[in-house]
Amino acid sequence: ILINGKAETSYTFKMDYYWMQGDNRDNSLDSRYWGFVPEDHIVGTPSIILISFDKDHRLFDGGIRWNRIFKMPNPDKK
Repeated sequence: ILINGKAETSYTFKMDYYWMQGDNRDNSLDSRYWGFVPEDHIVGTPSIILISFDKDHRLFDGGIRWNRIFKMPNPDKK
């Protein structure tokens, strides 16, 4: 990546950023359009987990966390 015109191999963000992705790939104004979202710009909370992946496993070898699909992300948090 280039930062101020200088090639860098890594960069540490000063804030927490999130990738937001909609379910309509061809017509979602999500992070694919806007980029990463700073944490202080998030005003809502998720209502359901549609699918959850374990980054340490291959997709069909334990990579899908079936116990989280269609669950509330924080059922105890109000």
